[in-house]
Amino acid sequence: MRLKESDLTTVYLKEPVNTQDDEGYSIKRWGNPKKIRMNVQSAGGTVNAQLYGRDIKYIKSCKYQGTELSESHGEGFGICLYVDKDEDPDYKITAIQEFSTHKNITLERIKRDDSHD
Repeated sequence: MRLKESDLTTVYLKEPVNTQDDEGYSIKRWGNPKKIRMNVQSAGGTVNAQLYGRDIKYIKSCKYQGTELSESHGEGFGICLYVDKDEDPDYKITAIQEFSTHKNITLERIKRDDSHD
């Protein structure tokens, strides 16, 4: 399966990085953004509705062809989908399933205090 170029969306991938402040406390930050292209759609269907219930509106299903992500490398990474690449990610990768020609990636929106639904 080859993903159609016109269906691909440019997003920015950010790896979580743990650093320490001056007092030795661990701080979770995001690494430098990497530009990737993937097909992004809202999650749907009866199985997803049963899995996520009312939270299904915060879930995205994506298809990706590339080498930046794999089942063993990428879960927990951030994705800048609707925010600028220099901001904190608005979605995180919760699951990656590899197939012979592409990867299915599940994104979940990162909830913030200032979010508007």
